[in-house]
Amino acid sequence: MTKQILSMAEAVSNEKGVAKEIIIAAIETALATASRKKNHDEIQVRVCIDPSTGDYETFQQWLVVPDDFDLNEDLNPDEMDSELFTELTEDWVDSKFTKMHLQDALAINSTVKPGSIIEKTIPSMAFGRIAAQVAKQVIAQELRKAERGRVISQYSERLGELLSGTVKKSTRDHVILDMGNQVEALLKKTDTIPREILRTGDRVRAYFYAVNEEPRGPQLLVSRSCPEMLIELFKIEVPEIGEELIEVKSASRDAGSRAKIAVKTNDGRIDPIGACIGMRGARVQAVSSELSGERIDIVVWDEEPVQFVINAMAPAEVASILLDEEKQSMDVAVHEEQLSQAIGRNGQNVKLAAELTGWALNVMTEQEASDKSDEETTAMVENFMSSLAIDNDTAILLVESGFTTLEEVAYVPIQEMLEIEELTEDMVDSLRNRAKDFLLTQAIASEERLNKKQPDADLLAMEGVTESLAFDLAANGITSMEDLAEQAVDDLLDIDGIDSEKAAELIMTARKPWFSDNKD
Repeated sequence: MTKQILSMAEAVSNEKGVAKEIIIAAIETALATASRKKNHDEIQVRVCIDPSTGDYETFQQWLVVPDDFDLNEDLNPDEMDSELFTELTEDWVDSKFTKMHLQDALAINSTVKPGSIIEKTIPSMAFGRIAAQVAKQVIAQELRKAERGRVISQYSERLGELLSGTVKKSTRDHVILDMGNQVEALLKKTDTIPREILRTGDRVRAYFYAVNEEPRGPQLLVSRSCPEMLIELFKIEVPEIGEELIEVKSASRDAGSRAKIAVKTNDGRIDPIGACIGMRGARVQAVSSELSGERIDIVVWDEEPVQFVINAMAPAEVASILLDEEKQSMDVAVHEEQLSQAIGRNGQNVKLAAELTGWALNVMTEQEASDKSDEETTAMVENFMSSLAIDNDTAILLVESGFTTLEEVAYVPIQEMLEIEELTEDMVDSLRNRAKDFLLTQAIASEERLNKKQPDADLLAMEGVTESLAFDLAANGITSMEDLAEQAVDDLLDIDGIDSEKAAELIMTARKPWFSDNKD
């Protein structure tokens, strides 16, 4: 039997390309498992095989516990001061047959202490049919684990590359690609190009973005619809990109239909668009053909966001742009006859431009942009008039000079305001002080609101109570329906907006749970 073990380990190692030590460890696990099953899984077993002779020994193991510990109780890891315990599995801690009191363990080994592992030799099982069957299962698991490790090790450094494979199987949900050497890649339907038909045997390329470590074996996750696929194809077709004379800054795609790619030249002598298009369009056509005829716009990247957006909106011509850095958005105005082109079919052009640039883009006609600007200007003028107690002309002057908020009036360098010819030094001081006073008043009011008692959820949700009324009630110490139910009509009359009729109605609504509770 010992020779059979070594022969089996040697044969499987040679056939599967797995280290002999891994096979022997799997056989040890199989023999230990078979021994436990023979004893109804009530013991803990370790098997040790001599790799040179094939001889093996079997040891029953116990975890040493304090004498006052009940062997029928589960073991609490927090109660055991032992590093070994962290490595024990549940079958150790849940079975009374895997634990031994300290006094009994000392009779076997005088140096043991609670938390130690103690073992004793027991008769070994023959490597028969049952052990061989278990060994086969364990070896299969170890082989799958080794295979996962091999694939992960082989492909982990290739993340972000284009991989080429053959279509092995196509279903409604995914396509399996054979990458060779028993390695498969998974192309989900959501990662395919819409309306693209992939047949068994077709050779395709896809972008490798992740490894799916499943128990049955790792799968490489690839995509043909992501922007990175477009970028990698251009790197292949345009040597200047590989030589870093041209840099790809970003890309966006409506897979199978249209795409935009932003490029930047690092050599002023090279036209980035011309280099990407190639002689008679050969380079961009090669990329387009790989992506099922996807139409590709090549855009010159610009460090100025406004110019970059103008470039990205092509072929539509931009008339004007209003930028809001705080909201990371731009209002893009175009001539009315170009509105549909700027937006694109189903919003495709503006969507791709937004993804390419990283800005939210609101496309509108020049007239709509003008109307919106007038509305915003009117709102700012009215805000300055009411907040600063100034006349219409002065408010318009501030807006036309570029001031949009009270914070700007209060805290911009005083010299900037003095550059406005119509404003004297006294007027500037007055405007700044008024703005600061108004902002201070707002801050105090806001802090008071935060310090006020908050109404409970049941009061906010109660019928007939608005959010404003709930906060008014809370300010008067009434924070819940129960508080409200205990009030008298006269108690509520001091609250703004509540008369005797409204007070009675609110109190009765709050008391409804009382009556339903009594009824039950």
